[in-house]
Amino acid sequence: MSQERVASSISKTSVTRRTVLSGAAAIGLSTVARAQQPAEVKVGLIVPLSGIYTRPGQVMRMGAEMGIEHINAQGGIKSLGGAKLKLVVVDCGDTTEKAKNAAQRMVAQETDLVAATGSYLSSFTLAVTEVTERAELPMLTLSYSDLLTERGFKFIFQTAAPASRQSELGLPELMKLAEAASGKRPKTVAMLMDNTATSVATAKALKEKIFAQEGLQLVVEEVWTPPLSDATSLIQKVRSARPDLLLFMPNAISDAKLGLEKINEFGLGQGKIPTVSFSITIAEPDMLQSVSADVVQGIMTIVANWGSKGHEDLIAELKAKYKEPWMTQNVISTYGDMWLMKAALEQSGKADRLAVAQAFRTMDGGPSKHYPGGQLKFDEKGRRVGAGVVIVQWQSGVPVTVFPPDLALAAPFWPKKS
Repeated sequence: MSQERVASSISKTSVTRRTVLSGAAAIGLSTVARAQQPAEVKVGLIVPLSGIYTRPGQVMRMGAEMGIEHINAQGGIKSLGGAKLKLVVVDCGDTTEKAKNAAQRMVAQETDLVAATGSYLSSFTLAVTEVTERAELPMLTLSYSDLLTERGFKFIFQTAAPASRQSELGLPELMKLAEAASGKRPKTVAMLMDNTATSVATAKALKEKIFAQEGLQLVVEEVWTPPLSDATSLIQKVRSARPDLLLFMPNAISDAKLGLEKINEFGLGQGKIPTVSFSITIAEPDMLQSVSADVVQGIMTIVANWGSKGHEDLIAELKAKYKEPWMTQNVISTYGDMWLMKAALEQSGKADRLAVAQAFRTMDGGPSKHYPGGQLKFDEKGRRVGAGVVIVQWQSGVPVTVFPPDLALAAPFWPKKS
């Protein structure tokens, strides 16, 4: 064989090998790239599923399940090749110590979580986020306490308006409503509250600023530690003082039931003393197990979220799937949290908790759809920008959104003394 032909043969062989090796490498890289795209992405829900706060935890789970089902049905996380969300549910119990221990188990056992949400009571969330912050796990929460986002933490994101802000937004609207309906503003107020972090924060704002601003004199103030064993002495003091307005702030359903039963027993319901709360507890379906719809008629509560105008399809689905009579804050906010997690994953393009946290810090998702007011955007403290409140009122056996007007499903009325 001539030298030219040998060289040509060697050259062809080299080219062929290079081509094959190059193709094999490309196939290998493609396979690796596909393998790196996760089939599922884990997100956490840490809520009370045992003890006196079980009921709120159960409905938060409903909201999370609905959100994940809808996201996955619409193609999952597109920036991750259609990866599906998978919910990891953790019971935080009914004490701060149990909540802290549950959070420690969650971050130790579920190391591939990219984000979480919970924990219902602000007291629990304060304990849980001490743990999630150290683990650098981004945590969404609807808990109200101002303290949650006053600690300089970088991995907590509060979707609700903080308690002090809710007081500022809500109570003046109720005072306007009272004046428009009755021709005069309430002058005296009684406040009955538990000592959970949300109630404490709300009361602080009311006493330091809002009562004076609205011309209200505090004539009764009573605080209890949940669970409340007997509400008799509390309601007796209210009956003796006869205030123009009663602020009743329980966070355990059992406490709310006891209070409403005594309000009814002492003849203070049905507008005799208009009652307002700063808690979703007073508007839970369980209330109707203790008192009739007539007793709660007209009672209002100022909350961070509720099933409202624009949520009609979700409310109908909740009723059909879970037999829930209405959509509380715990359902709609947790549902919205799943979509926030999806948005952060789409923006980051990584199933990585640090990348998801950074996406929460920098996102600007426009007007909020599943929370009242403001933007899908967080400030430097982790508070949602422009977060508002809703006022919910019991009307004909159903607590419905009556404020703000663009979300209202019914017009509000002021309960009048009979």
